[in-house]
Amino acid sequence: MIPQTGMTRALLIAAAVGATLAACNRDQDRQAPAAANAGQPAAAVTTAEAAAPMAYETKTPFANVSLTLPVAIKSQGDLHAALYAEEVRKLRQFVEGAQADRTEAGGDAGLPPFENAVTITGAAETGKLLSLKRVAFDYSGGAHPNTLTSGILWDKALKRRIGFSDLFKRGADTSVLDQALCSAINTAKRARSPGSAGLTLGGAGADWSCPKASATEFVLTPGDQSGKAAGLTFLIGPYQVGPYSDGAYEIAIPASAFRSLLSTPYIGEFGGNLAKAGDVTPTATPAI
Repeated sequence: MIPQTGMTRALLIAAAVGATLAACNRDQDRQAPAAANAGQPAAAVTTAEAAAPMAYETKTPFANVSLTLPVAIKSQGDLHAALYAEEVRKLRQFVEGAQADRTEAGGDAGLPPFENAVTITGAAETGKLLSLKRVAFDYSGGAHPNTLTSGILWDKALKRRIGFSDLFKRGADTSVLDQALCSAINTAKRARSPGSAGLTLGGAGADWSCPKASATEFVLTPGDQSGKAAGLTFLIGPYQVGPYSDGAYEIAIPASAFRSLLSTPYIGEFGGNLAKAGDVTPTATPAI
């Protein structure tokens, strides 16, 4: 028979050994997943994913603002991060301005919060270029809200935004494109407002005139050839070529009207035919 003191000591030793073995087993259990994943790289987090989400929204008693970005921008990390930062900065300034304006006015007179909603969508993409369409709905307490549309053109290789002067040859005479745009605007105006006076370029003394292509927002327009732009769609805001009641215009011009004017690096980005030329203004755009 083992003495009680010896028995107690044996039990304590057995318990200690059991605890040690259990601890070893737990350590092995914890290490097993790591061992199973050994040699496999962790999922990479891109700069764009880390620095620029796909949406932003803030609501305050003074203003509601939002930003929505397109899936197409995910592949262009530099553009994604820069555009998100730029748009969010402007939206925050809008909120601060709304608060200051309404506070200084001594109240909101029962007005709802101001609103600024920016929606950016993909317009077209070619081998070298990504074209985005920016629609900004703005209500700042006036008689009515406004919707302004603009274009963003990104050179994927150069990793920078470009404009009309980059897309076309330096010093090119773009008067042919100006005339094509003006003619299409007049056709659209007659269809929308029968009997409306025709516009001319310059239009000295007239209430409205045709804008020059180089001074007008635009996006690339896809056609029937994948990876090519078949033309340009010019984005013309309300009041620009007619009364507010006429609304905005989006006018598509085929590449055949300006191909010879394109800068050499971008000639190959255009090809195919437009599904429709002339007035291609969406019928379900936000109210303006």
